[in-house]
Amino acid sequence: MTASKLDQLRQMTTVVADTGDIEAVRRLAPVDCTTNPTLILKAVETPAYADLVEEAVAWGKKAGGGESTVHAVCDRLAVTFGAELTKIVPGRVSTEVDADLSFDTKATIEKARAIIAAYADRGINKDRILIKIASTWEGIQAAKVLQAEGIDCNLTLLFSLPQAAACADAKAFLISPFVGRILDWHVKAGGGPYTAETDPGVVSVRTIYDYYKAHGIGTVVMGASFRNTGEIEALAGCDRLTIGPGLLDELAAATGDLPRKLSPDAQREAPARLHLDEKGFRFALNEDAMATEKLAEGIRGFVKDLRALRKLVAARLV
Repeated sequence: MTASKLDQLRQMTTVVADTGDIEAVRRLAPVDCTTNPTLILKAVETPAYADLVEEAVAWGKKAGGGESTVHAVCDRLAVTFGAELTKIVPGRVSTEVDADLSFDTKATIEKARAIIAAYADRGINKDRILIKIASTWEGIQAAKVLQAEGIDCNLTLLFSLPQAAACADAKAFLISPFVGRILDWHVKAGGGPYTAETDPGVVSVRTIYDYYKAHGIGTVVMGASFRNTGEIEALAGCDRLTIGPGLLDELAAATGDLPRKLSPDAQREAPARLHLDEKGFRFALNEDAMATEKLAEGIRGFVKDLRALRKLVAARLV
């Protein structure tokens, strides 16, 4: 009997679940798990996790009122869900720094340290956690400091080679280039139709992967934000892929041969090594309309859901 495409994918790529749904993670058995404010908000609104929410709210009521307490409860919820996920997955859990800190290096560093300390209070070592930070210049510089302290980072909302190059110079543990959102932009701009091979999101991740491997960069490439299984199959062999439960189920139900498309040992053409200072980074990002727009849009989206989560928590604290 032919193995499912998900099982075949697992032979060449570390599969990560892109969800805050604890039961989905338990069912799908990924190696790692990644969350974000949108996923945490969905989980908090799910009755199955009422006990976890009640614990955080009760803790907040004892801590006193005010905006700082609301923020602290939201942080506690993120760590509570992350702690539950560490009990299920054998690898890493990504926990995101507040998206409204995306342009504040100092505050991002402080928040990341606080998250790691909160996990440590629960007996969870920092080597089980990735701190998830937007790939702004400020976020990447925060990651540089955190990595030097031994706190591994996942640089998210990444849409371009200049972002990937700056993350490599910061010695980021992992980057999450977004595939589907790149496709969305090009389709909206009138591009296509695209196949899995010509999908601009797939092409972008392949370029970054080749750049990293050609230059001996150890940062892990984890494709993210998929719109269909074709994109996933076109990146089979990538270091890691973070995939939502629906697409994981589709891959688990699919059979047929899944050829490897990316390999660290392949002969490759790759761009020359980039070393960008702040001016060079900002100019290169500005030159890429897609990356500029999707980074800004992504931060706005995460901030919107973070505010919704804070509003929900504030109402429960009354």
